[in-house]
Amino acid sequence: MPFCVERCGYCSFNTAPYTADGQSRFLAALLAEWDRLATSPWAGRVTLDTVFLGGGTPSLLTVDQMQALLGRIGERFAIEDGAEITVECNPDDATVERLAGYRKAGVGRLSLGVQSLDDRILARLDRRHSARQARVAFEAARAAGIGSVSVDLIYGLPGLDLATWGATVREVLAWGPDHFSAYGLTLDEGSLWHARGVGGMPPEETVTAQYWALARAAAEAGYEHYEISSYARPGHRSRHNQRYWRREEYLGTGPGACGFLGSVRYANVKPVERYTRLAETGRLPLDSHEVLTPRQALAERLMLGLRTSDGVPAHHLAERCALERGRLPETLDAWRQRGLLVEDHGRVRLTEAGFLLSDALFTDLL
Repeated sequence: MPFCVERCGYCSFNTAPYTADGQSRFLAALLAEWDRLATSPWAGRVTLDTVFLGGGTPSLLTVDQMQALLGRIGERFAIEDGAEITVECNPDDATVERLAGYRKAGVGRLSLGVQSLDDRILARLDRRHSARQARVAFEAARAAGIGSVSVDLIYGLPGLDLATWGATVREVLAWGPDHFSAYGLTLDEGSLWHARGVGGMPPEETVTAQYWALARAAAEAGYEHYEISSYARPGHRSRHNQRYWRREEYLGTGPGACGFLGSVRYANVKPVERYTRLAETGRLPLDSHEVLTPRQALAERLMLGLRTSDGVPAHHLAERCALERGRLPETLDAWRQRGLLVEDHGRVRLTEAGFLLSDALFTDLL
């Protein structure tokens, strides 16, 4: 769902300006893509156990539009009983009436884009909601009967000090979300901040302190830090995201979406207008596809698995080391000695400190 009323300065996602007519036309094209995919020879063997509507701003969808979308998915593909169906939601779109309608349409999980509970920070992020609206949105999700509610936060932001971050963390934990994700800010290509620059970025030691403040508070509150950026109460891990990290198959639909089928990774065209035109004419809006080499597949399996507290089978890491004797084994030994990497019960995983420094290790695994 690529549309946004306003583009946030830090965002590098594939988005387009919202208009009601533009969204309606796009939704018809999306349904056409699903219809086309359903005619593929592999479609009959597909059973969906998760559905994730991301954006952009999926919460701009009306209840009728949500019902139509989820209804069409069920018509074209088998959906497992108890499937996890998630929608990303902006706080300013969240009303009890809308969310209750989403729930009746089949939505069982909501990912609420709070980002901060400081109005000064929210304004700098170009967010449309206030801290008060975020609080009301969370209450609305509970009142609407959404079964699992997740909250997204960002740290390492310009102007965000440790005290302000700590206050946000404490309040969100007091709400008692079932799951939350916290992402360290990166200035990715494609974002307005990357293009024009942004001042006031905190020093590395402040970002590190914010990471640890969150990790410790979450552990004390009983949350499992099960992936680099994700924390969950028992039974509330994101089943959808775990498919990515376990390198399992998934369908990606919509402009710029990526998917993984068999041994093939593919990506759709990004421009919304081009995507819409292709789908309207009954063509698959593919932009590229790639079949990974065995070495690439192994490296990917390791990087994805090491993002999680489950880690990876030790023999997978040994297989990778056998391809490059010397530097990589020495790097791994150094990580073990520093307490960043541990092995138990035949699996290797990063520690809490290792999560923080994981990008450096992942570069070596390539």
